[in-house]
Amino acid sequence: YSGPTWYITEGGNDTTATGASDDPFRSIQSGINFSSDADSVTVAAGTYVENINFRGRNIKVVGEDWETTIIDGDSSGTVVMFDSGENNMAILDGFTIQNGSGYITLPGWNEFTLGSGGGVCILDSDPTLRNLIIENNIAPGIAGGGIYSNGGDPIISHCIVKNNSAYIHGGGIFIQESSNNATLEHSEITGNSIIHPTSSFGGGIKISYSSITIKNVTVSGNSAYTGGGINL
Repeated sequence: YSGPTWYITEGGNDTTATGASDDPFRSIQSGINFSSDADSVTVAAGTYVENINFRGRNIKVVGEDWETTIIDGDSSGTVVMFDSGENNMAILDGFTIQNGSGYITLPGWNEFTLGSGGGVCILDSDPTLRNLIIENNIAPGIAGGGIYSNGGDPIISHCIVKNNSAYIHGGGIFIQESSNNATLEHSEITGNSIIHPTSSFGGGIKISYSSITIKNVTVSGNSAYTGGGINL
């Protein structure tokens, strides 16, 4: 079997399966690993305890339903990683992203990135995130409890980012050094917070040295020492 659609179910098998609709994989990462640009990874409802990396593939990873198709990071690192120059055709759609805990500093990145990006981490990449519930993630190091983006121009659309936390910056979302206009639209940012009691910025959203378009976004019930909702 050679795609272009790779199928994932809770009852699948990563050892012997082919990824076809009648022989699905068990893990989302297996579908990504076998895919090529423009392929799709279709994920049935269920809970998938894993930490995934798009590995430079410009593919669609689509869940059956954003409430019942769950990627759980098990508090063992970032849940979803884009760090290989993916463009906006790298699409994550239709999931709950939960229980991420930030990632370890990557080669070439400074200490600021240590422990950042609990739910989704974007480094020098431009993915599309849509129809996601990003909740109960933490960035214990510095920034971006729900979403952390450094040097990229993501499109974040129709997402709920709630009840995430970061140590200093951007409990819900942290965006830094977006130069070609990141987009945040038709989304809800609520109930996010900062851990540090005094040196804290942007409970809901922290934007730093970035060009970004924000439209039709509800920001409510977030908390930080400076800029509970948004800090620029």
